[in-house]
Amino acid sequence: MNITQPTRLLIASALMWSFSASAQDKFGAVFSQINADVQQNSKAYPNLKSATETIGHRLTGSENGAKAEAYAYNLLKSYGYDVRYEPFEVESWNRISVETKIGSEGNLQLINSVTLAHSPVKASISAELVDMGNGTEADYQANPDKVKGKIALVFLGTLPGSPENTPRLHRSEKTALATQYGATGIVIINGVKGDVLLTGTASVTGKLIPIPAVCIGLENGMRIKESLKSNKQFASINMTNFSGMIKARNVIATLKGTSIPKEKIVVGGHLDSWDLATGAIDNGIGSFAILDMARTFKKLNLKTKRTVEFVMFMGEEQGLLGSKAYVAQAKKDGTLEQVKFMLNYDMTNDPKGFSTSRKEMQGLFTSWGAEINKIDTGFKNLFTAGAGLHSDHQPFMLAGIPTGGGAGGRLPNNSGPFYHSNGDSFKLVDEQGLKNTVRYSAMLTYALANTPEIPVKVQTEEEIKTFLQANNLETPLRIAGDWRWE
Repeated sequence: MNITQPTRLLIASALMWSFSASAQDKFGAVFSQINADVQQNSKAYPNLKSATETIGHRLTGSENGAKAEAYAYNLLKSYGYDVRYEPFEVESWNRISVETKIGSEGNLQLINSVTLAHSPVKASISAELVDMGNGTEADYQANPDKVKGKIALVFLGTLPGSPENTPRLHRSEKTALATQYGATGIVIINGVKGDVLLTGTASVTGKLIPIPAVCIGLENGMRIKESLKSNKQFASINMTNFSGMIKARNVIATLKGTSIPKEKIVVGGHLDSWDLATGAIDNGIGSFAILDMARTFKKLNLKTKRTVEFVMFMGEEQGLLGSKAYVAQAKKDGTLEQVKFMLNYDMTNDPKGFSTSRKEMQGLFTSWGAEINKIDTGFKNLFTAGAGLHSDHQPFMLAGIPTGGGAGGRLPNNSGPFYHSNGDSFKLVDEQGLKNTVRYSAMLTYALANTPEIPVKVQTEEEIKTFLQANNLETPLRIAGDWRWE
């Protein structure tokens, strides 16, 4: 084809416009607006303070849990959102009493302990205590009958000196393995100094488990481990708990997209907490950051091409129940395919970059991060790609949906050791760290909801399988009964 000079100029102009439009997939001006508003007007810190003081803990299924749901609903409504509850059935669980004794035969001593969630309603057992190390499959396979009819002693994380490739299993997975190999109970040693006791679910399904599970402190646990090297040790566990079916509610606020409203970005985090403290860190800092992101969008009247759903999940601590309910309901409604990305904020604090399950997002995430870095050099534009389990992104990830969130931040005021413990209180929260989560995450949400095209798609079944295997997630998913492939 013979192209005339005027035509060449028109083509060149069009190409330059196209390149310029692509290059302008930058949101610096809006990012600056978000930055200024959050720094000056953020309500995340005072709202979280108010909630911890007036509600307390936010255990799913409890009266406090219902108060927290209403608090989030009313707050989002006050910002001008279309808000709805998404009810679901949950097996409520509450601890009542526990007594754990350990020692030589005929000389058992009372040990400070806390019941792990979803332990039986009533249990009274006495048996020999057996050290099962890290509580991995390999620990049991070395002697499959070692723990049968006995009580397993297991370290919560990974013992110092363990092989580098030792699987890092969740406490629920360690409990499932102990049950599978015939243990009558399990005692889990927390890894935090100072006799800090950790709670959390010991169930991979969110249902009651068949054996009692308790956590004891590091010092007591390591002393008992040492005693087992030379003498038999025995244990008795007596506990009473409550369990019953009740209703809980996810809280969902919708910002409808302008041009492609049937494509959704879900921004979620769990509102619930355990009952030993107020859950200010887990997950007050995540859920109240999301509530303030939602406030910022309305305050600035920000528009998005895609629909954004700000979701407060309940039941995460008891087995991702709220996020599983969301995904199940979306499948039933035929709307799950609308979800193009899920951003999860669980104990996120002062992020220095962005994380995602899909490495193909690096170009966009770091280009947006570079814009943020111009506003605040404290944001280091880190990027990580990979996948893990045990938070509300998991049901979305297992459906093939790309997930992500903040990366590179640290928990404030050495609060890590108080995870799931009676020390998780508001005094641990850092106001500026919380503001940083709000502003950087609001910027990411805005960009993701407005970028012309998201370069990753929902994975096929075979792609999901390959992805999970590449991220070493097949084994824990099999233990949990969530591996659906042969």
